[in-house]
Amino acid sequence: MKKSAKPDPLGPRPNLDFSKGIRGKYTNLLAKGTNVAIIDPALHPHFPDSESVNRALRAFLAINQEVKDAGTRTRTRRRPAASVKPAFDPRVGIHPRRASR
Repeated sequence: MKKSAKPDPLGPRPNLDFSKGIRGKYTNLLAKGTNVAIIDPALHPHFPDSESVNRALRAFLAINQEVKDAGTRTRTRRRPAASVKPAFDPRVGIHPRRASR
């Protein structure tokens, strides 16, 4: 037995009638719950479907978070403010003179 040829998915279908259809009837509902991004045609071989795009974006976000976590460090010592005089003044010497009481 021969297998029947697959019909063209983009070809005309005789049993469907769109003559009374309203264009854009549900576009507002679709736009509310969907984020659409246009992928560059050069990337289509690498991302053939939405699941591969989602995996790549999740991996990117995980790597980005690890880089942020590795780059942050806590400072143990704060530098004194510019308005506070340092204890050592190179022009005066090791101990600056203090006014006597």
